[in-house]
This record gives sequence, structure tokens and C-alpha cells, in this order.
Amino acid sequence: MAMAWALLMTAIGVEVAASAALPRTQSFRDPLWTALVLAGYAASIWLLALVVKHLPVSIAYAVWAGLGTAGMAVVGVLFLDERLDLMKAAALALIVLGVVLLNLAGAH
Repeated sequence: MAMAWALLMTAIGVEVAASAALPRTQSFRDPLWTALVLAGYAASIWLLALVVKHLPVSIAYAVWAGLGTAGMAVVGVLFLDERLDLMKAAALALIVLGVVLLNLAGAH
């Protein structure tokens, strides 16, 4: 079970890295960055497919999507010159809270 969670966190990290690299693809005109982004997305989905053998797909996907979204927002603020305002911070907190509550509900 711990390995499934580690794989899930890896899948999230790979997906966030691939999404952060999207601007470098120059609308998919740069072949190297395009290949890296597509490979990152493929690797992330492959890891998620491995995870759902051990965790319920509803939990795994919700965690992958929720933490991926929150992670990408954090990367955007820290590295891509995006602004963090109160609304964005509240939305991120709600995403994380939703993932936590879903996991608590799934544990019973």
C-alpha cells in the first residue's frame, strides 16, 4: 500500500513537471519540449494505471487530479510569475481539504 502511495505521488510530480513545461513547447512547435511534455503525461498516466491496481480508482484519481491541480498552482506562483491572491489561496485550500476528506471517507 505504501508503494502505491509513493507511485501516486510520483505520478503527480511527473504530471506537474510536464504541465509546468507546457509554455516551453511554444504551442507544440518546439519538438524537444513537446516530446518531453507528452512523455511526462504518458508516464504520469502509466503510473496512475499501476496505482489503481492497489487503490480504489475514485480515491487515486481524486488525489492525482486534486493534488496535481494544487501543485501546478503552487509551481505557477513560485516559478511561472503567476499571482497568488486570496481567492486562489482559498481555492487551493478547498482542493486539499477535499482530497483529505475523500481519503478519510474512503478509509471507512
